[in-house]
Amino acid sequence: MSFSISQASTPSHPLAPYGWDDAWADTFTPYAEQGLLPGRVVRVDRGRCDVVTPDGTLRADTAFVVPRDPMRIVCTGDWVAVDPDGDPQFVRTLLPRRTAFVRSTSSQRSEGQVLATNIDHIVICVSLAVELDLGRLERFLALAMSSTAGAALLGEGARPAGHEEYEAHPLVLLTKADLVPDATTLSHLVEDIERIAPGVQVLPVSSATGEGVDVFGASVGGGTSVLLGTSGAGKSTLANTLLGEDVMDVRAARDVDGKGRHTTTTRNLLVLPGGGVLIDTPGLRGVGLWDAETGVGQVFSEIEDLAEQCRFHDCAHDAEPGCAVLGAVEDGSLPERRLDSYRKLLRENHRIAAKTDARLRSETLREWKRRSTEGRAAMAMKRGGIR
Repeated sequence: MSFSISQASTPSHPLAPYGWDDAWADTFTPYAEQGLLPGRVVRVDRGRCDVVTPDGTLRADTAFVVPRDPMRIVCTGDWVAVDPDGDPQFVRTLLPRRTAFVRSTSSQRSEGQVLATNIDHIVICVSLAVELDLGRLERFLALAMSSTAGAALLGEGARPAGHEEYEAHPLVLLTKADLVPDATTLSHLVEDIERIAPGVQVLPVSSATGEGVDVFGASVGGGTSVLLGTSGAGKSTLANTLLGEDVMDVRAARDVDGKGRHTTTTRNLLVLPGGGVLIDTPGLRGVGLWDAETGVGQVFSEIEDLAEQCRFHDCAHDAEPGCAVLGAVEDGSLPERRLDSYRKLLRENHRIAAKTDARLRSETLREWKRRSTEGRAAMAMKRGGIR
């Protein structure tokens, strides 16, 4: 099957189940004119990726798009242009990303790691087999609410016209709900999460009994969703339930502490039979913040609202007189744990931002020096010899 621009916007286009639409077709037009083929990355493994195209799924090398910036590395969910006649085949370019879920790496270089791109729903899976960790969930939510793509995430070129409105919406799944048979207790758990996740849908689900699975499938149908959470949260089991077959390998959580074992080792993009696309991810041990100040403000919106009532506009909510935030803690309307979490996430985000700015300044300076050296060498050769 050969690709043509005239097919691009039709519902029967072979890439439609993977999220291809008119906007992607418009963005791809200059690459189609070069004879390149559109495709979506469904898996990345050691510098190579599986790309689904109108002509089928192919294995492509990413060497042509290995950038200096790790934020631009080919990732599951990316839309790309590939050379259909290459041998071996290469990803020639990344299309600008609409959204991306990014965390900071554990390295000392203060770099971001893109976990999934072009997503409409960020599904945070929280297992009810273990005690709820509200602080971890707040961290996930802050990153999820900061997932709209910035300039550094777009791939090649500037943000295309019409892409400004895209954003990913978080959804919290309380998995293994069958382990909480008492309806009242389950309702209280849902309310606890709703209090720290303003405006976010919270849905109990059980792959064992099917509870909530249909509602979840309907909520994410027609878009691209990414499943995030720790090992043992039931992500792969849920993916298999939605797919109607055992596509993802699963292993039981440890009885001693309810923690899971890493069975999913790569991020895999899967087409759901009821519509939509699902990206299953390995369990996350750490979720360091990355450019998440906006998300922190949204997750802790009640604190931001209280801060506007403080006597001083630059109130640090520490010991200042007339602090509305501290007043709310004293009268019990704002849990102290909530304020501590807010402070912790803001400090972490500011620290990462400062380190990132310093690294970028250093790398820019090195690049300027390199270009200057190359320029002087070229000028010397032009004059007849290297001095």
